Amino acid sequence: MELTLLGTGAPAGLPRPDCPCAVCATARGPEARAATALLVDGALLLDLTPGAALAAARAGHSLVGVRQVLLTHPHDGPPLDLPAGLPTAGRVPDGRELTLISGHRVRALPTDNPGTGYEVTSPDGDRLLYLPPGAAPAGLAEGRAAYEMVVADVVGRPDAIARLRASGAIGATTDVLAVHLDHDAQGGPELTRRLAAAGARAVPDGTTLIVGEYHAVPDVPRRTLVTGGARSGKSLEAERRLEAFPDVLYVATGGAREGDAEWAARVHAHRERRPGSWRTTETCDLVPLLEAEGPPLLIDCLSLWLTDAMDKTGAWDDERWAAEGERALRERVGELVAAVRATARTVVAVTNEVGSGVVPATASGRRFRDELGRLNAAFADECEHVLLVVAGQALVLRG
Repeated sequence: MELTLLGTGAPAGLPRPDCPCAVCATARGPEARAATALLVDGALLLDLTPGAALAAARAGHSLVGVRQVLLTHPHDGPPLDLPAGLPTAGRVPDGRELTLISGHRVRALPTDNPGTGYEVTSPDGDRLLYLPPGAAPAGLAEGRAAYEMVVADVVGRPDAIARLRASGAIGATTDVLAVHLDHDAQGGPELTRRLAAAGARAVPDGTTLIVGEYHAVPDVPRRTLVTGGARSGKSLEAERRLEAFPDVLYVATGGAREGDAEWAARVHAHRERRPGSWRTTETCDLVPLLEAEGPPLLIDCLSLWLTDAMDKTGAWDDERWAAEGERALRERVGELVAAVRATARTVVAVTNEVGSGVVPATASGRRFRDELGRLNAAFADECEHVLLVVAGQALVLRG
């Protein structure tokens, strides 16, 4: 089954008309995207965009052989431009299946947003799933066979990809393509990096692909460390690393602080931002979690883990530090690093950069700064991927 992406952008396209934002300002050349439309084997057109015939011609195709035009979502703005000779465009009721004269079977799937998803099966049995912008499939049951390709709004609805993974509809070899791309995510290498974290990729408008043909699925790093300063966006970046995966275990090392309203507000904001399918545990006992089998871990954060470890080893007191605290803390850090090295789980950990600012005024403050720097370096050595977040921008240090 041959798939040509006549467009890969949001309904308004990218750049958006008259939008002054930075992403739209830099969306030029291959980064410019028309509204998403798919041409399947020259016989089926999924979604209709302005200039569809010209877009097909630029990709080396013609719309002359199109026998069915299906829409996935309500279209705002001016009436759709239907090229001469094409059949009338329409949407198929949920659950209904069409058989085209070309031998393709098309089944309409319900979504949780106004619109319709389409499952397309080729005469050879290859299966493609296409979802409308801002939508996830509704009522998915587990145990589904994996699609060869999924084309969806990965950036806008990463939870849709998580649902498809949980049901088995996305497997280890499923090619996941991001479409409906808008100005809410930067393009270029940043978009590539963000999609790779979800096991997905994007292609330029006009790209032709073979559904079912082997394509290397982007590798999701098994161990990732995200570091940065206060309010840099490091926790949000860490959450993005796993937002397209179900059953994540969020490990909060900060715990509760009785009577601290500001801390409670921080914790609430983090919880509200996380997908509802994630579970949360509050603990600093990380080694057993790393040694056990289970879903991905998101650890937030190592600096609070170190605070707890220094509390338990008496490392804040100069005399105890000299007598036994330093040795005890080194042992705890060594156990954690060894567990990270040996773990079979996917791990994303958050930490803080505290050594680039004002030198702490107290010996205990300087000790914490130094020990966190050592912990960060040792933990990063065991990670395939290390990111530094500055002003909300993720800089790749490794991987």
